[in-house]
Amino acid sequence: MSDWLEHTVQTEVSIPVEYAWSLWSDLSAMPRWMKWIDSVVITDDPEISAWKLGTNGLTFTWKSRILKQIPNQIMQWESIGGLPNRGAIRFYGRPNQTTIVKLSIAYAIPAIGQLMDNLFLGKIVETTLQEDLDRFKVYAQEDFAKAS
Repeated sequence: MSDWLEHTVQTEVSIPVEYAWSLWSDLSAMPRWMKWIDSVVITDDPEISAWKLGTNGLTFTWKSRILKQIPNQIMQWESIGGLPNRGAIRFYGRPNQTTIVKLSIAYAIPAIGQLMDNLFLGKIVETTLQEDLDRFKVYAQEDFAKAS
């Protein structure tokens, strides 16, 4: 039996929503700003990607399927093999050409997970996800500045 733990983080990026979407929707670029993601490979089916996560000598792999995709608004996914996870990335464009990027990720861990989450795991994951979004912000703003 597993528990599902969910974490949501967000940041505001000083670029237009279309630009933020174009960078994030290139899944193979994820390792540039996501600390634990070693690689993302798009399969023959563009809705399915193969992911590899590595941290502290541990490696996890899974395949993920895009469930919902509305350009400049949302990409939602779930794993279809390997590490059980699901989530969504949402983009909220603002009139001042900034974008709120909101990431929600849920993952299954053994039933003892709720205790682990309360003790330390949840804080580590949430901190890492926020740092990932902060790296995306820097990456995206620098990339936008070069392109302008």
